[in-house]
Amino acid sequence: MAEQLGELSRTHTCGALRPGDVGTEVVLLGWVHRVRDLGGVLFVDVRDREGVTQVVFDAGAATMAKAKRLRSEFVVGVAGAVRRRSAETVNPKLDTGEVEVAVRELTILNEAKTPPFPIADDTPVSEEVRLRYRYLDLRRGRLQANIGLRHRITATIRRYFDAQGFWDIETPILTKSTPEGARDYLVPSRVHAGEFYALPQSPQLFKQILMLSGMDRYVQICRCFRDEDLRADRQPEFTQVDVEMAFARPTTIFGVIEPLMAEVMSVIGVTLARPFRRMPYSEAMAVYGTDKPDLRPGMPIQDIREVFRASSFRVFRDIVAGGGTVRGFVVPDSGATSRSEVDGLVDEAKALGGSGLVWARRGEDGTITSSVMKAVGEADVTRMLDATGTGQGQILLVAAGEPDAASKLLGQLRLNIARRRGMLKADHWEFVWVVDFPLLEWDAEARRYLAMHHPFTSPVDEDLDLLEREPGRARAKAYDLVLNGTEIGGGSIRIHDAGLQARIFSLLGITPEEASLRFGFFLEALEYGTPPHGGIALGLDRIIALLLNESSIREVIAFPKTAAAVDLMAGAPSAVDRRQLKELHLA
Repeated sequence: MAEQLGELSRTHTCGALRPGDVGTEVVLLGWVHRVRDLGGVLFVDVRDREGVTQVVFDAGAATMAKAKRLRSEFVVGVAGAVRRRSAETVNPKLDTGEVEVAVRELTILNEAKTPPFPIADDTPVSEEVRLRYRYLDLRRGRLQANIGLRHRITATIRRYFDAQGFWDIETPILTKSTPEGARDYLVPSRVHAGEFYALPQSPQLFKQILMLSGMDRYVQICRCFRDEDLRADRQPEFTQVDVEMAFARPTTIFGVIEPLMAEVMSVIGVTLARPFRRMPYSEAMAVYGTDKPDLRPGMPIQDIREVFRASSFRVFRDIVAGGGTVRGFVVPDSGATSRSEVDGLVDEAKALGGSGLVWARRGEDGTITSSVMKAVGEADVTRMLDATGTGQGQILLVAAGEPDAASKLLGQLRLNIARRRGMLKADHWEFVWVVDFPLLEWDAEARRYLAMHHPFTSPVDEDLDLLEREPGRARAKAYDLVLNGTEIGGGSIRIHDAGLQARIFSLLGITPEEASLRFGFFLEALEYGTPPHGGIALGLDRIIALLLNESSIREVIAFPKTAAAVDLMAGAPSAVDRRQLKELHLA
């Protein structure tokens, strides 16, 4: 039977005791981590979130009979004196490993069933079992460390923004559905039959309204909701650091966020070099094949079309003449790559959707070989190697075709090679701002333009005259912050002029009537003196997962959903009582 806490009061956490505490009377409260019964002496590790301390029940102790009942995960209180461990029993793996507590009083505050998986050991457990028993999973050391780091980073973010003059302002959770991109989660209204609230995909319109309300600098660590297909870095509900500033240019945003990220990285002992690199979207796509470039492995994609503009190799010459390109990247230290491995890269490129892959190698002795030596000739192969700086003991991989397609193929191949070769170091941090995104993207199926970010993003000033003539060429005042190939934040300078907003809606095929229905309150607000403004949203879950080298954001969220958006612990979603449905006017 469980005993009561009574007057028992913790004096130290289970990670606090050191040799300087020897001789002190202490009280520890926590869970039984391990029990080692050596017959006359019983050793018990007691754990809380701060660490583990060994407590000892000596032979003949009055508490020994009760101590013999202890099992893993019992909740206990122990009182006793701190003493130094003998030299041969010191545990260097524990911060408390030089001391132990000789127990004179034991209180069993609660017993525990045998857990479905070990808590003390980080043994592999299926994700389904871990999420079903999340309250036990959260007791394990790795997850406790993850959640602890999340707390420290969140506290750092709050302190930073307060010092920078930002106000932390809450925005509504029950709001209007303005579908754009992912699906909304809808909440039926009981008092307004047949009408619905939506859970916010982001506080976008509200934070813009705060700027025209004169709040000047806003921040919120907020929950957002998107009913979309899930991946390792997505959840139906997630947390973002939402920021907006009046009278902002992109450089204003960069000047706030870069020092913030330096503060965040300092929590894990990393010093960042600033300013971060800035890369136009067009360069990111051409040189890395993605708008989320991972700069760690090097191996930039190079354009070598000039080598083949007048080449005797008709295939590449015709591609270049037709507006296509020839691009490639150099794999360093690849002299020992076997022919079968090179052929495997060709097969891999085809599996990635490429029509083919050409390779050329300069051996350690300077000998040149290539998969197209006969068709291209040694002179053009040599020019290709020289143009890309391919040195001895290096391989050049080449693809030709439509520019974006060629770079995307090479970009995927580049990352696959880097991953296999251990070039994506977890302790190497490469931040980059991707800027000058296209304002619009063409949807061939819908036969209309869509906003690449969202419809409130401002065009670049010098591209305003393209909106009616060549809207597809217009660039946006949009920017993404990318860390090690993962987008961790995205934002833009917003449209603050009602007339320009109407032009953008027209380009997107949104009629005035539809705009009024979906965004009427916001469009009216724009007409009451709106300052230029802009902001960014940073994905808190993604950032913490990256810092911990976790492959899924589920490992840094206390109570995540499965890939099927199910809470296995609480059993959500679930059916509800018919009476509730009737009250909500639902059949």
